[in-house]
Amino acid sequence: MTLESLPRTPKIADKEAQQQDDYSGQGEVPAGLAEIAAAKAAWRKNDVARSEAKMPPRRERFSTWSDMDMPDLLTPADVRQSYLGELGLPGQYPFTRGVQPTMYRSRLWTMRMFAGFGTPEQTNQRFKYLLKEGQTGLSTAFDFPTLMGYDSDSPRSLGEVGMCGVAVDTLRDMEVLFADIPLADVTTSMTINGPAVVLLAFYIALADKRGIPRDKIGGTVQNDCLKEFIAQHAWLVPPRPAMRIVTDMIEFCAKEVPRWNTVSISGYHIREAGATAGQELAFTLADGVGYVESCLERGLPVDDFAPRLSFFFDVHNDFFEEIAKFRAARRVWARLMKDRFGAKKAESMKLRTHAQTAGVSLTAQQPYNNVVRVALQALAAVLGGTQSLHTNSLDETYALPTEDSVMIALRTQQIIAEESGVANTIDPLGGSYLIEELTNKLEAEALLTIKRIDEMGGMVAAIEKGYPQREIAASAYRFQRQLEANERVMVGVNAYQNENEKKNEIPLLKIDETVQRSQMANLAAVKAKRDAGAVKDTLAGVRAAAASKDNVMPRIIDAAKAYATEQEICDVLREVCGTYTDPAEF
Repeated sequence: MTLESLPRTPKIADKEAQQQDDYSGQGEVPAGLAEIAAAKAAWRKNDVARSEAKMPPRRERFSTWSDMDMPDLLTPADVRQSYLGELGLPGQYPFTRGVQPTMYRSRLWTMRMFAGFGTPEQTNQRFKYLLKEGQTGLSTAFDFPTLMGYDSDSPRSLGEVGMCGVAVDTLRDMEVLFADIPLADVTTSMTINGPAVVLLAFYIALADKRGIPRDKIGGTVQNDCLKEFIAQHAWLVPPRPAMRIVTDMIEFCAKEVPRWNTVSISGYHIREAGATAGQELAFTLADGVGYVESCLERGLPVDDFAPRLSFFFDVHNDFFEEIAKFRAARRVWARLMKDRFGAKKAESMKLRTHAQTAGVSLTAQQPYNNVVRVALQALAAVLGGTQSLHTNSLDETYALPTEDSVMIALRTQQIIAEESGVANTIDPLGGSYLIEELTNKLEAEALLTIKRIDEMGGMVAAIEKGYPQREIAASAYRFQRQLEANERVMVGVNAYQNENEKKNEIPLLKIDETVQRSQMANLAAVKAKRDAGAVKDTLAGVRAAAASKDNVMPRIIDAAKAYATEQEICDVLREVCGTYTDPAEF
């Protein structure tokens, strides 16, 4: 396989390209635009030609970080749109300019810093620290055993307990994790997928124990099984039963926990795996289509569940491309929900999203450069109109972040919010010829990819065929080849190296390996104290629900309240639904 043979951004057919260039359906070019086009042609022939004769372009081809061609200059003659049809006003269909009429003039985005390490006690202290310093929402990172549905005392967990997030084995751990935190006042995000049904059950059980009505708790559980099969590979059961469990959760929460976002449809991990911006957009929205179709097959009215679907996007290095990606995502999703699924409520058509700066863009070399990268990426997320934002810390290529590095990351958001002025105007880059052109191109690319997936039978079938996996692998390979050929520059990596750089001389957070012993002791104490009969009965209830068409959520909440462990519940689901091995097709 050669670099040249790898696919670039898909080309649009001539007719479709014309539609993209002329959204408003205009016929002849208006006289004013024809005059601009003629002036541009003369400028290129004369001014540009003379300038390039003296100073040739810095490179033969200019492209975005995702390898999409970048024009040198755009004018109104190049980007013609129907304003109300394609952009609209903020808070109005198709929501290109934002999902709220006043955006950040009324309320800033939620500053939701990802936190979790070691024991529930340690993470609880980090939560309180971040809230004290101005964070406005909680975001929970779990350790790898928890992410895979294994308890801290499992042989599979050896050496991993508490290392990349917090260990949660039972409701007891959830009680400690959120001790003294008012669940009705703070929204909580939980980044977990395969076993998400169990962790959400723990959270609901905790609210029930505290006497907090279920309709008062709010937050998000990632719960995006499809992107796990595409990119991150932390699944619990095969794709089709995984979709059934997600649909159970959507159905249950639509009735019982109406403020909860039951799925955070996640492009983040797709992008981190090597996808381009266009692929991230397309595969993420196609995953969303898959969840909507599953719920409709269940018989759920679209306007009953769609308002609680949320999204999660990466914010990578290419500033304008990332801003355009958010805008294109809102427009495509609004049209899909209205035209394809017949949604009537505006809330069903709004793409509400969390964003996180690109972990894959951080470098171990010259780690303080990461502060600059994160600041630019965070600014792009805000200019793109995100509802929630996590900013990565400078030390995350080495370890989980220290309190000091987390503080710099949080202060980055606060400086953007309070000092930059960008939150004072709604969609300040809307109308930029470049931004609108990139938005249109990304929309066209996403629609072509979604069409291909539809022709395969939908996203689950596409995953089973290995289609998105192959596309992402090809893009990752192409980017790495470009980097190694110095066609792309990463400062401090393949350019601007400092030979005298002192390696690894930054403070790092180190997780004490005694965390596993401590967590195992706590788990043993819970098992000794709980009612073994209640555990057995409630697990039998989970097994019966999983083997039938009953919704599994109520039975898993019962098991949580009996202090059944995460692995005990997950093992029942694995027993009934089976396990899965990635086809690894490239």
